[in-house]
Amino acid sequence: MPIARKRGRETQVQYTAKDQAAALSAIFQAAGLVERLAKSGQISEDQLEPLISSLFVTSPDNVEDVYNGYHNLFTGRKILKDVLQRQADTIQADTVRYALTLIHLERKLSRNRKMLSEISQRLERTKEQANHFSMLHENVIASLASIYLDTVSTFKTRVQVSGDLRHLQNPGNADKIRAILFAGIRAAILWRQTGGSRWQLLLSRKKLLNGLSQL
Repeated sequence: MPIARKRGRETQVQYTAKDQAAALSAIFQAAGLVERLAKSGQISEDQLEPLISSLFVTSPDNVEDVYNGYHNLFTGRKILKDVLQRQADTIQADTVRYALTLIHLERKLSRNRKMLSEISQRLERTKEQANHFSMLHENVIASLASIYLDTVSTFKTRVQVSGDLRHLQNPGNADKIRAILFAGIRAAILWRQTGGSRWQLLLSRKKLLNGLSQL
């Protein structure tokens, strides 16, 4: 699975609150897009593309490079800020539930080397598809959905997506939802690598808000 440092780099990377806030924003952007797609059947490709692209970024110089700029995490940053500031009138419960489940699932995945190896190999093949077609081509999305379905989705704990059955039962939307969840797992890997944990959402709100202000 992609990692957030150059291969062969010997020096220890020092991550900041800004890095953690960016990774967490990506998780919440994925969670928010899943909720929106499940309930409305429509999402912005501008918000989707950086998440899908992140799955193929294997050796970035820094966290920002994973998403080709912090500006691409605007939606996730807004959602995360509302969550950290406990803005009850704007927080979407399903989005928070999806985000927390993604963080939990990533911890399970991180201990399964066989599954990580399978994911890495299949992502390499899917990257060839993305190069041939386009990043958001239906074939690429379907391939990513298939990887998620065959790996992360086999854990006992799963992301239970709620929404309009018309949208959830649409094959194209179902593939997009799985691909976005897969991208959310990638963001959760980044969150852990930058020193993030579930406890920090409760105990380090001020630190994360400070990191958000720097994005």
